[in-house]
Amino acid sequence: MGISTHVLDTAAGTPAPGVAVTLDRRDGEIWVRLAEAVTDDDGRAVLLPGPLPAPGAHRLVFATGAYLGGAGFHPEVPVVFTVADPAARLHVPLLLSPFGYTTYRGS
Repeated sequence: MGISTHVLDTAAGTPAPGVAVTLDRRDGEIWVRLAEAVTDDDGRAVLLPGPLPAPGAHRLVFATGAYLGGAGFHPEVPVVFTVADPAARLHVPLLLSPFGYTTYRGS
């Protein structure tokens, strides 16, 4: 149960420590902040350790510009996803390089 992430710097081949991440829930036309975290030395962060929020659209926003020192193309990376089952566990990794990124639903 909960929402976690793991940021990996694919250009350096290492975890990405110190990346600020926020978790928001869509409420109509606005985003409501649910949690904030910073990745640890292994590039991991837990945004919600317990049950997931109500079903609906959510997003993780990664502050990649600060991590990349202004050298990256994407100053932030928003990852929007749907919570369908609040009893599930969601792990959303981010593979990051200065000029691109990819993400997926992990386990």
